[in-house]
Amino acid sequence: MAALHELTATQLAEAFRSGEASSVEATQACLDRIAAVDGAIHAFLHVDADRALATAAAVDRRRAAGEPLGPLAGVPIAVKDAFTYEGAPTTCGSRILEGWIPPYTATVVQRVLDAGMVVLGKTNMDEFAMGSSTENSGFGPTRNPVDPERIPGGSGGGSAAAVAAGEAPLALGSDTGGSIRQPAAVTGTVGAKPTYGGTSRYGLVAMASSLDQPGPCGRTVLDTALLHAVIGGHDERDSTSIDAPVPPVVEAAQSGDVRGLRIGVVRELGGEGYAPGVEQRFHEAVERLRGEGAELHEVSCPHFGLALAAYYLIMPSEASSNLARFDSIRYGLRVGDDGANSVEQVMRLTRGQGFGAEVKRRVILGTYALSSGYYEAYYGSAQKVRTLIGEDFARAFEAVDVLVSPTCPTTAWKLGERVDDPLAMYKADLCTIPVNLAGNCAASFPAGLAPEDGLPVGFQVIAPVLADDRLYRVGAALERVLGNQGGAR
Repeated sequence: MAALHELTATQLAEAFRSGEASSVEATQACLDRIAAVDGAIHAFLHVDADRALATAAAVDRRRAAGEPLGPLAGVPIAVKDAFTYEGAPTTCGSRILEGWIPPYTATVVQRVLDAGMVVLGKTNMDEFAMGSSTENSGFGPTRNPVDPERIPGGSGGGSAAAVAAGEAPLALGSDTGGSIRQPAAVTGTVGAKPTYGGTSRYGLVAMASSLDQPGPCGRTVLDTALLHAVIGGHDERDSTSIDAPVPPVVEAAQSGDVRGLRIGVVRELGGEGYAPGVEQRFHEAVERLRGEGAELHEVSCPHFGLALAAYYLIMPSEASSNLARFDSIRYGLRVGDDGANSVEQVMRLTRGQGFGAEVKRRVILGTYALSSGYYEAYYGSAQKVRTLIGEDFARAFEAVDVLVSPTCPTTAWKLGERVDDPLAMYKADLCTIPVNLAGNCAASFPAGLAPEDGLPVGFQVIAPVLADDRLYRVGAALERVLGNQGGAR
């Protein structure tokens, strides 16, 4: 048997059932791996070793007593630092929340715990999920385990890097404009953005409430589907939660049958601005799916070209409202509270020191877009574009079952390469943003390595609302015919 930290979640679960390994042994192997490599990768902001080992020991005792356990019981998992976990620091990658310990646990984290999984700790992220590279963290960047001189994607680069580096077999992320899928693409892992409302946002620190969605990241399609099944489902504490059964994602991942499936290649998500190696691997993957019995069609979604502009008005507008709560009064950092400053001055000093440059940029942009005299011209117009994008999806799904595209126009770029060029950074999300605007589900699967630089390429699959199982059907077929890339372990 391979080293425990190298095993997939499914392989670990089988080792637990057969008695070849215990959850304590697997958890310790992941903790040892974190200690060995995370100084270079910086995937984690907080490692909860004592609690993880105690949780693992409790699962082992339950297994020894013959208690019925879920399929992922005892499997370690990393959690993006945007989710609250009672007793563990939650910073959202921001200095303004440094040291804050939440008194409650996010629904998706609680469901992971209820399934007997072992939370290893909290992973690094772009501050308040604002970024595409995890270079905007207030605690320093994460590096890509495939090539440590390159970015691991963002905003959930810490979660994807932890999985790719063998520090955790599974991770939780959140996706506002591609923050699960894009890191998965550039690290050679699997990442899914469920249908909006399909996973609970309760306990996910909000960036843009109409766009944010928790989702799973793993090394294989089946692992990711198993985690999706654990965290999905209705939650009465989330007003946007859909009261419907979780789609049969695990069965789809185990099947991978795409015979007769109508696959639409989105014309607008390719061409100029896309790296040749990315397009080459994408089209090769499409042809392999044809060989598996899928039907291929070209589909036009004409308003997708406006998605980036619409997103960067809607998202900052919602973010500026959500981040207003960080006022230095209720919780978090407080600067200048020495009696010499007014409340307004303390708030100004705190936000000036606690927020990073990208957060300030987006708050200013969003506040401007919502201001009197500009609301309808900017925010209102962006919402109209959002409606048109939703109509593009609706028309497309009348003709095909899923849509496909590259996940990211390029492979991972070098650290620092786009830090001073926000527009270049934003363009990394060209393919992923339309899904969040419409509320559909989507996932990124490994499609091989780009020939020009040997870096991972992601293949995005998009499905209609509550058709999340279709993502895993296609992903499983791809994994079967292309092999699993599995990150840099």
